[in-house]
Amino acid sequence: MLDRSYHRTRIEYLLTGFPIVGITGARQVGKSTLARMIAGESAHYFDLERPSDLAALSEAELVLEPLRGLVVLDEVQRAPELFPLLRVLADRPDTPARFLVLGSAAPELLRQGSESLAGRIAWHTLPPLSLAEVGAGELDTLWLRGGFPRSYLAPNASASAEWRRAFVRTFLERDLPQLGVGVPATTLHRFWTMLAHYHGQTWNGAELARAFGVSGHTVRRYLDLLAHTHVVRLLQPWHVNMKKRQVRSPKLYVADSGLLHTLLDLDSSAALVRHPKVGASWEGFLIGEVIRQLGARDDQCYFWATHSGAELDLLIRAGGRRLGFELKRTATPKATRWMHAAAEALELDELVVVHAGARSFPLTATGIRAVSASALLAEISL
Repeated sequence: MLDRSYHRTRIEYLLTGFPIVGITGARQVGKSTLARMIAGESAHYFDLERPSDLAALSEAELVLEPLRGLVVLDEVQRAPELFPLLRVLADRPDTPARFLVLGSAAPELLRQGSESLAGRIAWHTLPPLSLAEVGAGELDTLWLRGGFPRSYLAPNASASAEWRRAFVRTFLERDLPQLGVGVPATTLHRFWTMLAHYHGQTWNGAELARAFGVSGHTVRRYLDLLAHTHVVRLLQPWHVNMKKRQVRSPKLYVADSGLLHTLLDLDSSAALVRHPKVGASWEGFLIGEVIRQLGARDDQCYFWATHSGAELDLLIRAGGRRLGFELKRTATPKATRWMHAAAEALELDELVVVHAGARSFPLTATGIRAVSASALLAEISL
């Protein structure tokens, strides 16, 4: 079993301070496995995808009110009517029970959770596996297969690719409809595939709407659905006071590199390195790894770009510091004038160029350094 101790420790800590803790994350990312590790043998566990458990909760107040200790409700989006009851149970004196609820969507889609449980619930997002969890020596495998446990642990690349193709079908045909999404699966598959070809680019709703033959409002709704179900990452732009015009639209990435490669029909390392999106794939993969390594929240992570060409792939503002990152699939990284421009305009404490070579070394004497992706875990911190 892979070590997910950081997430386990974080959730156990949140359970000491909140009567309800929610774990969100994409389907099949490992939420249930982690919850069972936390729950142990003494917790009360309800899997709402199991008909008997769902039927048992048809009289939820009678079932849940007497329980003491930890109560786990898995796939809680199947029974959104539970949220008002959880509010009542959370407000009881002395908190006789604590609740761990698991959902495959962000709180923005689990509206009942965000509205009726304000102040009573803490949310933790479980991402796919990271380098810190599988080891830096597995970088290439993790990049190709992505971080969904069953994809990463598959016996070979072919089996991994087949699992991801099945995941895409199930996600679109079953999981999204369970969240109340009424968009046809074929439509969202076409849209998601289109996004894969825009991976690493700024969002242009008008262009995508024309290509897709729908309104700008409609494509934005599709985008938000995929972002709120954790399969698309939106990186927001950062602005500074300067005369140059700055990009104000978010950048979009397929959140998991393995799913990106499936949508682009890339089943092997050989196919990936020949594809025009290989650089963008590397960039998106390492952006996720840097964010997880530093433990940064979404509202601490940005990109920066001007219309004249200056840009920075990732800006993290945390711990009183401003760290910049460029992600380059090259073995010979160099400091460019745009890097110097970004470091000055953004008042960076440090600018790190993460690259595909074997060595880490300073690029300048003024805070720009090159870090090998294989040494990422040891070389960067807040």
